[in-house]
Amino acid sequence: MTPVRLPFFVYGTLRPGEVNHDLFLRGRVRCEEPGRLPGALLYDGPGYPYVVEEPHGGPVRGELVTADPGEYDELLTALDELEEYRPRDPRNLYERVAREVVRVADGTAVRAWVYVAAPSVAARLRSRGTLIGSGDWLTRRPAAPPPPPAPRTP
Repeated sequence: MTPVRLPFFVYGTLRPGEVNHDLFLRGRVRCEEPGRLPGALLYDGPGYPYVVEEPHGGPVRGELVTADPGEYDELLTALDELEEYRPRDPRNLYERVAREVVRVADGTAVRAWVYVAAPSVAARLRSRGTLIGSGDWLTRRPAAPPPPPAPRTP
């Protein structure tokens, strides 16, 4: 069965400026715009994030990505491979699910594909994972230290 052609909600290494953005999205998308995923929490993997569905959590911040129609099937396959997602495979770390994402620009809800933590991974993260309280992967890192003061001259 061919999946419905929904946009994608990306919240981690596929966001602009992150390691996988240019590798997977450049030249394959028609539009990228800020979005928010309600009812979810963001955890550090470590090294890459996981969304864990939580009814009163969120929002998780990310981008709503609309694929170029001619690139859709190839992009879907590439993202499934990146996330090591296979339909109905109990070994999945992520599940691809359709969820309502809020478009920041106008507050409208858009149904989109989201890669969320598989149930066993979500249970582990809830019990001993590192929550990213801001819900934003881009702000998870500690702020860079300030530059050293300029040398004093007499």
